[in-house]
Amino acid sequence: MRARPIVAIDGPAGAGKSTAARRTAESLGFVLVDTGALYRGVALIAKERGVDLGDSEGVAEVARSLDLRFLSAADQEPRLWIDGEDRSEAIRSPEISGSASVVSAHGAVRDALLDLQRRLGQAGGVVLEGRDIGTVVFPDAEVKIYLTASDEERARRRVDDLRTRGFEADPEVVLREIRDRDRRDRERDVAPLRIADDAIVVDTSDLSFDEVVVRLVEIAQTRSG
Repeated sequence: MRARPIVAIDGPAGAGKSTAARRTAESLGFVLVDTGALYRGVALIAKERGVDLGDSEGVAEVARSLDLRFLSAADQEPRLWIDGEDRSEAIRSPEISGSASVVSAHGAVRDALLDLQRRLGQAGGVVLEGRDIGTVVFPDAEVKIYLTASDEERARRRVDDLRTRGFEADPEVVLREIRDRDRRDRERDVAPLRIADDAIVVDTSDLSFDEVVVRLVEIAQTRSG
């Protein structure tokens, strides 16, 4: 038995997993592991090195070659460092977001990052968010949550986030991209997006951010005893 539980938060793109997971981890006094950032980091470096994102083994080799770490100063969210450099801003562009979905579909890439994710979370006292945490990475997680929202609400949030970051965003295009990503994530052969049998589903469409965090913390505390 772990002294403190693993909290696995899965769900589709735009459901608010990253921000909610960070606040939940802070409220519980747990460490946050943003697994999606790992795939974004691999996609970023693969593109910088000119590796074809469709080349499963080529991208996996990139993943195996990287020193990926989450570091943060006091009261700051964890930032992704790649080979000693903070790349947290670079991995959040729309281009890298789409590229991450492509590389995460490769079984060889997922295998390359699976051990890293398990090492980061195996001791417990962590909140991990992604798309296959409760089904593949930690099927024995004490707390499993599936965070979702309507397509339209997820697209609205994504547009707001992109514009806040200084990117142009067409709502119709973003909605189409979200639906395309959902389809890829659910239909991929390796670790498809699905709801774990023992997960609690939380639909955030009509909830404020604070309400979402309160709900997640309550679930974590109840499930972990």
